[in-house]
Amino acid sequence: MAWFDDTYTFNKPSLRIAHVTDCHLFADRNAEYFGVNTATYFQQALEHMALQQLDAVVFGGDLTQDHSMESYLLFSELINNSTLTCPVFWLPGNHDEIALLEQISGGQIKAAKRLVANNLTNNLTNNASTDIELLLINSKGLTPAGWVTSEHLNEISDCLAQPVSKQLVFCHHNPLPINGYLDKHMLENGPQLLNTLVNNGNVAALIHGHVHNDYTQGFRELDIYATPASSVQFTKHSKAWQQQNNGPAYRMLYINSSQGQVHINTDVIWLNA
Repeated sequence: MAWFDDTYTFNKPSLRIAHVTDCHLFADRNAEYFGVNTATYFQQALEHMALQQLDAVVFGGDLTQDHSMESYLLFSELINNSTLTCPVFWLPGNHDEIALLEQISGGQIKAAKRLVANNLTNNLTNNASTDIELLLINSKGLTPAGWVTSEHLNEISDCLAQPVSKQLVFCHHNPLPINGYLDKHMLENGPQLLNTLVNNGNVAALIHGHVHNDYTQGFRELDIYATPASSVQFTKHSKAWQQQNNGPAYRMLYINSSQGQVHINTDVIWLNA
């Protein structure tokens, strides 16, 4: 199956999406990552997101820290035992194995990588265009740094060629430098991906994780948003390896479509703020 073959459709003109990322779970739910119990923080984020009347959650990668199957099962257990009821979609981070992510997919956790929101008015008037499309892409390379293969770039281009009012793209790795320690593990062909997105003309924003803090950047006309981790944050603009325990965080995306126009707003939710 090609990456974008599995499509999930929302029959509504607006979406409330949460982007949560970098939970870094272990087989042992009491294990800590730089002094943070990642399972507890992820559980807190899930319960907070459950209050937001969400249509979906996009998990942005780096599910696991110890690369164990048990950490993936813990991810599934935490979601299934939470009060969150919306579907949860995923994309892989550099720590993750796609085969293991696929093994825990089913029920609330879904493997679709193309999410579309159709305006019912358009459907009734035989307008074939989709108002909103979310693409979850694979930036996992052979090293901790990211890489989007030429085959996957072609798949992305094919999706971007579909008639749609506005598209949002999610990946794990940062496509631009953030002047921080993790720049050595950024998306190595980031400009190639970004130019592919911008040249399409319909992509409103790219949202990523990996950098463990919030950043807002731009590339030509494209907005780029980094979402902080649900686990531990890395100090901004520091070339040194520095961690901060600021509590769990995630990003909200409010996507509204009306009268042929799509409006996107976003903010970062810090649970300890």
